[in-house]
Amino acid sequence: METCPDIFELSDGNFAVIGTEATDDLDALLPPGVTRADGERIVVITRETIVRAKRDIPEH
Repeated sequence: METCPDIFELSDGNFAVIGTEATDDLDALLPPGVTRADGERIVVITRETIVRAKRDIPEH
């Protein structure tokens, strides 16, 4: 079975992301004004994944 980063739509219209968890490595590198709540994690996905997902993301 092949696994890879992915973005998928949930039944409530929100989207979920499968990627590499990188909170510990990237938390201190967040740009000014960008914050993360305690329950949020930083997940890295490839550029290729987001570009491929673009066609599946509705405009509205």
